[in-house]
Amino acid sequence: MRLVFLSLLIATVTLSAGLKRVTLTKALSMLNEKNLEVKISKFEEGIKFYEHKAVKAKSYGELDLTYTALRSNDAGNVFGFKLQSREANFGDFGFSDFMGALGQGVAQSAMLDPNGQPNFGYFAQGLAQNGDKILALQPKDLNYPKPRNHFITKLTYKVPLYTGGMLKEYRTITRKMYKMSKLDTQKVLSLKRYQVKKTFYDISLVNSFIANLNKIKRNIKKLARIIKEMKKEGYAVETDYLEVDSRLAEVESMLKEARLNKRLAYHFLSFLVDTKIDSIIAPRRAPKTPRVTKRIVEAKSIDIAKAKLGLKITKHAVAVEKAKTKPQVGAFVEYGFADNKVVPISTKKDFWTVGMQAQWKLYNGGADKAALEKAKMNYLKVATQVKLAKKGIWLKASKLKSEIRSLQGRVRSYQKQYKFASRVYLTYKEKYKLGIVSITDVLIKQSKQLEMLMKLLKVKNDRNAKILELQSVING
Repeated sequence: MRLVFLSLLIATVTLSAGLKRVTLTKALSMLNEKNLEVKISKFEEGIKFYEHKAVKAKSYGELDLTYTALRSNDAGNVFGFKLQSREANFGDFGFSDFMGALGQGVAQSAMLDPNGQPNFGYFAQGLAQNGDKILALQPKDLNYPKPRNHFITKLTYKVPLYTGGMLKEYRTITRKMYKMSKLDTQKVLSLKRYQVKKTFYDISLVNSFIANLNKIKRNIKKLARIIKEMKKEGYAVETDYLEVDSRLAEVESMLKEARLNKRLAYHFLSFLVDTKIDSIIAPRRAPKTPRVTKRIVEAKSIDIAKAKLGLKITKHAVAVEKAKTKPQVGAFVEYGFADNKVVPISTKKDFWTVGMQAQWKLYNGGADKAALEKAKMNYLKVATQVKLAKKGIWLKASKLKSEIRSLQGRVRSYQKQYKFASRVYLTYKEKYKLGIVSITDVLIKQSKQLEMLMKLLKVKNDRNAKILELQSVING
């Protein structure tokens, strides 16, 4: 039983364990494949692709198969059923009643001949006299038919012949919308790459901060031991030790906070790549500042590419509105069978129809003209937005370049100040051993060292963020 429990425990630990020593290159590769937001954006790409396919398909027309099953005793329906299935005869018109009445008239007319021979002159005279009665007859076969089944099978093909270019423009628009969705995916991917890179550099800085805090913690503990020894000799007092102990508690608190931030960074990184990550190989060097010019920005910026593509789409939208003012022409072909049986057994009961239709909207109160002018105004608006995007993104890139240069200078300055503060602290620690300065002086210098360390790491973090943002601007 213990063996089973141990096996389950080992399996659980193995399953919960994350990847270790993940490189930035590996993380970016995992991002492309596993990030959930990127996946959603790719699904959106697929939707736009099939929207384009659906519009493209409209140019090929529609072929419909229709099967209809009917049963009726309605006089008009039954007569129509028989006529459509090519089974109508004169009896369906009520000719049996008509011929009966006509036969009586013939017989009566023939009896008027003294020679006993049919006389058609008398027949015509009798027909004229009795015509109203004959015409007033209500044929039973026509008015009260028996119920009849009717089954119709039809194939109908409809195809647009001329749409004024509307279908062509819609095809172009949906194709460009598909390209736009690809740019959207690149934009999402660029943002996520920025977040992954920044998280890697954040972890690297936190690691550096933790290492330096541990070093400071060791120095404080050494100082505490020195104070204990000096206290035995009467050169230190209890308050000196309490001050150092208080500083040690402060550093330990900062260590806990740094470790918590590190853990949160790993959680965020795991979320970005949708895989649990326990440790990384942190970059040793700061990110490289990319070379940026106006030409590079316009060539690589996703936002500018989207703006340009949007301008092309609005241009085709103008063409669509123009096409709506032109005639629309379509054709259709229909072929089918009609019978009182479920499956027709003879091609003599088939039928076909061909035709075409032209429609031209001549007047609708100026609505089409207004829609066209609106599309033209939208095109001009988007053209202005493209100019604004170019200038705005170049301004952003220029600002980032200036901020990076400024932050680089501050990094060099804080590095020198931190190095100097560390040397001063060590000097004061030695002076304390000699009794030249108080423990308060030593801790003040150590506070300055810690302050410069935090400033240095913060400015490094700001610099890295600006460099990575500049890379993101040019889709780097």
